[in-house]
Amino acid sequence: MAYTLQQLSDIEDIKLVKHRYFRGMDTAEWSLVEGLFTDDVTVDYRGGGYRVQSSGKSEIMTFLKNSFHSDAVAMHHGNMPEITLTGDDEAEGVWYLFDIFVDKARGSQTVGSAIYKDRYRREGGQWKIAHSEYDRIIELVGPLASDTQISVHWLATHGLKPEERQDIRHLITFEANHG
Repeated sequence: MAYTLQQLSDIEDIKLVKHRYFRGMDTAEWSLVEGLFTDDVTVDYRGGGYRVQSSGKSEIMTFLKNSFHSDAVAMHHGNMPEITLTGDDEAEGVWYLFDIFVDKARGSQTVGSAIYKDRYRREGGQWKIAHSEYDRIIELVGPLASDTQISVHWLATHGLKPEERQDIRHLITFEANHG
């Protein structure tokens, strides 16, 4: 299939949206992340023992801000994008995720991978995430080794402090681990 210059430009713009999403979460750049979503965005994140289903930019931002807080150490690396334009202003994407998440307060760490499936919509000339979901491929959860030293911890100074956090348990369904 031969792509037009506009289609190639759209595909690259969509890739930038997802790259910014991952970077914004890991660095608590919440105004950046919020601008990447449509107002009616929906998510469905399915992990080893949890599921997050949410809708609306405000609710999703509350979930993200309270998940990637000052006790979290996070790294998301999305790669191998498969972007399909489904209309002039609509597209779908599949991404392979590798991530590390450390919860210092609980002394736990998660290392894993997932397949993201997104839908994008162009609004006001900008591509945005209209729907995002993932299924875990690998999820290893265990204690953080007692001799682990975290020498750089960006979210400690940029994420929500304990007194600023909201309870988000109502947004998460905890399921039996089927590992």
